[in-house]
Amino acid sequence: MKFMPAKIAEVMLIEPRVFGDHRGFFMETWRADKFAAAGIDLPFVQDNHSGSGRGILRGLHYQIKQPQGKLVRVISGEVFDVAVDIRRGSPTYGKWVGEVLSSDNRRMLWVPPGFAHGFYVLSDQAEFLYKCTAFYAPEYERCILWNDPDLSIVWPLVQGAAPVLSAKDEAGVCLKDS
Repeated sequence: MKFMPAKIAEVMLIEPRVFGDHRGFFMETWRADKFAAAGIDLPFVQDNHSGSGRGILRGLHYQIKQPQGKLVRVISGEVFDVAVDIRRGSPTYGKWVGEVLSSDNRRMLWVPPGFAHGFYVLSDQAEFLYKCTAFYAPEYERCILWNDPDLSIVWPLVQGAAPVLSAKDEAGVCLKDS
């Protein structure tokens, strides 16, 4: 596996080594010793799987207690994945990282605790998997607006159309108000 720091060093883009032949392919997506050597040594306690259609945006989510680190990847389709540093006092507070993750590039993104996370679906359909370092706690979950003007995230919106959001995500607030 290749571990590459993103624009924000704590966020890590991971390229697994893929072995392929006429039968298909094989790759490791998690191996404790390799991840620990790259500085990712928190225990994972929950795996999640979501499916979404083109133009759907999920996020930007975080938990005020039990912050979750997330190892995210796409097994079908393509998404634009975003991590926002919300650690007060951090030199990169309010900065974001965006990466295209797809079933073709097989890349993964490590989103550490202390970051808000969201993704936007670029393909007709996408299936998204993520491992979490803390359990989901809806009573602690919060949402930052996807289009917070202070963050200025450059979402690659399909045909410039507004994304499809859940009611919870539509009710998100700006980072400065969170």
